[in-house]
Amino acid sequence: MIRFDDLSLFVRTAALGSFSNAAREADLLPAQVSAAIQRLERELDIRLFARSTRSLRLTAEGERYLPHAQQALAQLREGRDSLHAESGALRGILQLAAPSDFGRNMLLPWLAELRNAHPQLSLRLSLSDQVTNLYRDPVDVAIRYGRIEDSSYVALPLAPHNRRVLVASPDYLRRKGRPQSLDELRAHDGLLWGLDGRLYDKWVFPLEGGRRQTVTMKAALACDDADVARRWAIDGQGIAYKSWLDVCSDVRAGRLELLLAGQPTEATPLSLVCPHRKQFLPAIRELHALLQKRCAELGAP
Repeated sequence: MIRFDDLSLFVRTAALGSFSNAAREADLLPAQVSAAIQRLERELDIRLFARSTRSLRLTAEGERYLPHAQQALAQLREGRDSLHAESGALRGILQLAAPSDFGRNMLLPWLAELRNAHPQLSLRLSLSDQVTNLYRDPVDVAIRYGRIEDSSYVALPLAPHNRRVLVASPDYLRRKGRPQSLDELRAHDGLLWGLDGRLYDKWVFPLEGGRRQTVTMKAALACDDADVARRWAIDGQGIAYKSWLDVCSDVRAGRLELLLAGQPTEATPLSLVCPHRKQFLPAIRELHALLQKRCAELGAP
């Protein structure tokens, strides 16, 4: 018989990459975690991990089994949560991943609002511009920009009509002038971000008839944290091409100004993403309803 604790330790070991890390998180000895994995392997009659003195990685069988283990654990959690559904109280732990800029500048007070309404619910927030692997990383749900092409995920819309906007500070515009066309953008200082060695210096703008225009920007400053590009823009260092959700409060406060207001810009919808619809636990449904409402209140540029 497969033990719940063994299944949970398998999922955490896969996410953390070692018996030691999983043991530390669970307040166990590494030998206890190793024994739990061995019991699970005997029950399944497969090898879940390929072990060596220096590394631990999932086998092909372990990779295939991992999403089933995560789904089984999620269903057990859903069953537990349903026992408390009549009271309307949420409890347990909800693990959430979000983009750095949106997470720091918009999401934090909304999560505090959720916690105030449900004090027995614990939240674990991971902020990164890296795309979270919902089958491997220790998260239940992720907030993502862009269209979700992976059919293995289920995405609930938060801000389906969100778009990027061009912004700069009043100080920068006084010093460098305001671009009047996309062609004039190239002469300005671009505030860029990069990920995994790739610099996103090509800004895309839709045109009539389904065509697109790409403007390659010179990188005055670049960083692997998208929030830094917004901060640089506020500091007058150049022009940024950011999600409206990330900069709307700065625009309304006068820290940033919109540029080329009549120019259509790239769509960047925001969604709440989960590996499987059965994993939409009550806490996730509550989170989705709250975030969808708060995003709608921010309006459009």
